[in-house]
Amino acid sequence: MRQFILDKNPDKSGLVVLDAKDYKYLHQVLRSKVGDMISLRLTDGSLKNATVVKINESSKKITIQVCADTDFPHKNLARGVSARQLEENNVKVEYWLFQFIPKMQKFEQIVRQATECGVHKIIPLIGDYTEKNSILALQNSKKERIERIIKEARQQSGSPVETVVEKACSVAEAVELWNKNENKQGFVLCERDDLSENLHKVLSECRDIQKIGIVVGNEGGISKEEVNFLKEKGFFHIVHFSVNILRCETAALYGIAAVQTAV
Repeated sequence: MRQFILDKNPDKSGLVVLDAKDYKYLHQVLRSKVGDMISLRLTDGSLKNATVVKINESSKKITIQVCADTDFPHKNLARGVSARQLEENNVKVEYWLFQFIPKMQKFEQIVRQATECGVHKIIPLIGDYTEKNSILALQNSKKERIERIIKEARQQSGSPVETVVEKACSVAEAVELWNKNENKQGFVLCERDDLSENLHKVLSECRDIQKIGIVVGNEGGISKEEVNFLKEKGFFHIVHFSVNILRCETAALYGIAAVQTAV
């Protein structure tokens, strides 16, 4: 765990009492002990140091104390690169993933991986090849489950980005939302190579990019009409990677990584 994300603010003394799943995760999974240091992501997005000051096994509660930003000689539950180091090295570009809705299990995997990669917004798209069952599953799924997946992914990866999954929408609605932004650049990952542009060339000609959007198809891909609409109305560039045919959950991760390394 690189960081622990709080769902509530510390009290005036800087104390936070955690129970239920948070207690189980910190004490039983991570085996935290009194004196251990934790990197806390507060509700305002700031990162603070904290130490475990009390563990009550009978009531299954663990108390942590927010401390001054200084180094501690105690054991840190985060191994390797800290969340603070990741925050300092974070690239200030917003990444949006426009994901045509796949099966729910795959969508959850995509959410987890996109969160680890620092994607800001995930917009589920309803397209020509989207199955109705997948749409219903996403609409009826518990919001708490998606939020838990995001929280766990951020804690493990140390991502300072507050990833959000937006409400499912049509391609036209997504384009309207995207066009409200300035200093943006968008890409559609496409199996066809006849319309493909060079990713590195497009990005090298851009200046002051603040937002980058990536469109990825579901199991059925993206229809020709949808690709043309995204290009003409949303000004997305069509990109074809000369690799094997990828599953949608692989394509999302591959596309995010390719764009991030090219910026």
